[in-house]
Amino acid sequence: MKILIDADGCPVVGLAVELANSFGVCCTILCDTSHTISYPGAQTKVYDKGADSVDFALVNQVEPGDIVVTQDYGLAAMCLSRRAIPISQNGLIYSDENIDSLLLSRHTAKRIRNARGRLKGPPKRTPEQDDAFAQAFKQLLWQQKNLHGNFPI
Repeated sequence: MKILIDADGCPVVGLAVELANSFGVCCTILCDTSHTISYPGAQTKVYDKGADSVDFALVNQVEPGDIVVTQDYGLAAMCLSRRAIPISQNGLIYSDENIDSLLLSRHTAKRIRNARGRLKGPPKRTPEQDDAFAQAFKQLLWQQKNLHGNFPI
């Protein structure tokens, strides 16, 4: 089991790495060339800028049981198909039960934008969202530790 972080635009990279390190698990941070991200206890892999280049690189590395931190519903869906466990920056654990409605909302929003409609952006990130992520992420780590015993590093 490993942790892969889709770091492009992810507000919880540092928190995810810190929590993973507290469990003795190394992370892999994936980002494109427009970002410079480095944290102790994590390996950073940088990919060319381009539509979904990081997403496809991540999907090619993910294995069943891996935890993936992403805010991208499309990437989460691809990870679910590979039997990984995707989690959002707000602590939502993506599942087969919720991914279809999330993808539909993304599609609907894109149609509105393409028709020159306006959508309200997300509100400013709050400490409560970080807390929700930390709680859900720790719970995932505990579940995986209990399922697999000690983590391979």
